[in-house]
Amino acid sequence: MIELLRTFTPRAEIILEEVPAPQKLATYSFAFTADISNGLTGDAENEIASGRFVVLHEPGGQETWEGDFRCVTFMRADVDSEMQEDPLLPEVGWNWLLDCLGATGAQFNAPSGTVTRVSSASFGKLSPRNSDSEIEIRASWTPLISQIEEIFPHVQAWCNLMTEVAGLPPLPEGVATIGSARRRA
Repeated sequence: MIELLRTFTPRAEIILEEVPAPQKLATYSFAFTADISNGLTGDAENEIASGRFVVLHEPGGQETWEGDFRCVTFMRADVDSEMQEDPLLPEVGWNWLLDCLGATGAQFNAPSGTVTRVSSASFGKLSPRNSDSEIEIRASWTPLISQIEEIFPHVQAWCNLMTEVAGLPPLPEGVATIGSARRRA
């Protein structure tokens, strides 16, 4: 499974990096991080979204998972202050996740998670900084897969969620972005 996950290629704006996965949550695990920049450069100053995607596998499953695998994600993205003030933002964020899973055809059960609005203001010597607003989505679900290749719609749904929350326009079916997906070494 790990070698297969390493072949996943997201859209060009997403930079994927394989990172050490949590070791105590399951017998087997694999993790990616992803960063989306505003297209100017790939540095942290221009980052508009970032996240982590973990696939856990426990042969025989875990009762709370309702299966042998579990997808776990955290993502955060900048949002404008008007969006941050919308009282429906948490529900919208959760629906973005479910819609992205549905759009890729990912079959799943036992979804759970939180959507958090984060707003910060700077004071004193930091006061020249702009106020920041973010959305954070922490979620997990059990992918219903009979063949290991069926994990790809779940990874694609996560990438789609990140681009949706980051405000990137969707790519029409069959259209590729100019450039190539990047991986960090």
